Amino acid sequence: MQEYATLRAFVAVARTGSVSRAAEQLHLTQPAISLKLKQLQANLGLTLFSRRPQGLALTPDGHALLPAAEKALASALSFEQTAGTLHSTLRGKLSIGTIVDPEFLRLGAFLSRLMARAPQLETELHHGMSGSVLNRIEQGDLDVGFYLAPPGQGPGSGLEKGPGKGRETLAWRELTHFDYHVIAPAGWENRLTDTRWEHLATLPWIVTPQDSAHHRLLKQALAPSGAVPNRVAQVDQEACMLDLVRAGVGLSLARDALAMTERQESGLAVAENIRLPCALSFIWRHESTNESTVNAALSTLDEVWPHRLG
Repeated sequence: MQEYATLRAFVAVARTGSVSRAAEQLHLTQPAISLKLKQLQANLGLTLFSRRPQGLALTPDGHALLPAAEKALASALSFEQTAGTLHSTLRGKLSIGTIVDPEFLRLGAFLSRLMARAPQLETELHHGMSGSVLNRIEQGDLDVGFYLAPPGQGPGSGLEKGPGKGRETLAWRELTHFDYHVIAPAGWENRLTDTRWEHLATLPWIVTPQDSAHHRLLKQALAPSGAVPNRVAQVDQEACMLDLVRAGVGLSLARDALAMTERQESGLAVAENIRLPCALSFIWRHESTNESTVNAALSTLDEVWPHRLG
């Protein structure tokens, strides 16, 4: 900005008392500095310097204007620095696919730290089941999301079964491992003494859609025996499933923390010695790994899940 260049020349000469030293400081020629001072004094109609044997000295008018000039330059510098930061400020929108409950995902901590890292970033949450989140990320409807699958069977791993199979376009990180348990209504302990899957399959089951981790885990567990669950109800929400189990409708699967809580608080029965290992993962498209919004999400993820598994 030309007007600020003139103010810089004025302040530099006022502080050094010399056109030559000011020119050296500002990396300009002496004639350029002299011209700027001449133009400034002409525009203001004021004499700002007087000549002395040792150089230039401020006149009373020059002394009066010096603090205002320095303040204007400081404001200009702050303006330029703020404008500069806008080039590096992360903007845009990040769409996130969520599953199960926010507490299990550490969603609050994740979003809080992401907003602190990128306050101009807009986040958009879409809740669903693991399979639907995976499909929407693959199709580009979502940027990132959470996903459930047996350990080591994330999308594109080559080991996965079901909806994630063959998704080489997707990248994934395992965040934590846990187990699913078979839960049943209170008072059904005697019906769970035989824990062979071919027997359990004959009991009434509350099942979930194909896109859910419950469906894939149960199908994988039953596959060796060839058994098919005795379906009496289908739900697509974990809270609804728990309500139906409490109401005595039938069996279902539940995460270990939920199963233990429900056994203690609601008296639900839990089948002994049956554990279906599962992993919570974070997934995204390989091609978007270096996108600034996805990269910010992955960096934040490392803070929230510092001991991730993969």
